Amino acid sequence: MRPFRFGVQCSRTPSIEAWRGLARRCEDLGYSCLYIPDHFDDQFGPLVALTVAAEATSTLRVGSLVFDNDYRHPVVLAKEIATLDLASDGRVEFGLGAGWRTTDYDESGIALDPPAVRVERMLEGLTIMRELWSGEKVTFSGAHYQVDGAQGLPRPTRVPPIVIGGGSRRILSIAGRQADIVGVNPSLRSGSVGADMVAGVLPERWDERVRWVRDAAGDRIDRVELQIMTFLVEVGSPRREALERTAGMFGLTPEVLADVPIGIAGTVDEICEQLQQRRERWGFSYVVIHEGEVDAFAPVVARLTGT
Repeated sequence: MRPFRFGVQCSRTPSIEAWRGLARRCEDLGYSCLYIPDHFDDQFGPLVALTVAAEATSTLRVGSLVFDNDYRHPVVLAKEIATLDLASDGRVEFGLGAGWRTTDYDESGIALDPPAVRVERMLEGLTIMRELWSGEKVTFSGAHYQVDGAQGLPRPTRVPPIVIGGGSRRILSIAGRQADIVGVNPSLRSGSVGADMVAGVLPERWDERVRWVRDAAGDRIDRVELQIMTFLVEVGSPRREALERTAGMFGLTPEVLADVPIGIAGTVDEICEQLQQRRERWGFSYVVIHEGEVDAFAPVVARLTGT
């Protein structure tokens, strides 16, 4: 089993100075990475925000959960990520996705193609970016991109760790074959967070999703880090009380919610036990929380990081 590490997902703070402060606090408390999503609602622009966070810290990793491939040409994004990698001394975790939130496409006017098309385009984009980062001129002819002798300058310190996440068999199989870090998520095929997602959080669905990753990864599974992003974290109250108070949000019984990995609740001792049990069952060693939980969750980070 891989040792635990922990990340924080944040869209924005009240000011850029507060963002710098968040990055420094995450680093001081032992979090491994500060992530930002890639949407068109009220959030900071991810590339600038990650650069600011990297400049404000010395050991904290910075990354995306996740860049939407449809918003940026791979030759352009490869250059930006290489520059960020140099600015951070190799502390980038590069998350890439095919896009899912319908409102982003509606607001921007970017065409929302069927999922199969978006995934195919993402795979082409990832292929181009990896080749650019490897140091060779790239010529590529695909269904979506045509690249002729792209130089891929500047060169990053190394190909950054690739993060791919999802909830469908196709995406998780791709992630198992290609990613360094696999985010195992509920399905977001509907394009929003709603009833469809809630229906997919039952514990047995996570068994299935992890099995898809393992089957696709094959012999390389020992090199794959399994990541889980939480949607509910409550630290301090006894576990049973917290579960009874929040189970109704998911339409589940407290007993079922106790085994859903996107939720964490209980005292510090209880939470540490939960995470160890989930790592044993599913392999989740990389746990991502949100900015509002950074301080309350810090004792868990201090106890489990590296174990």
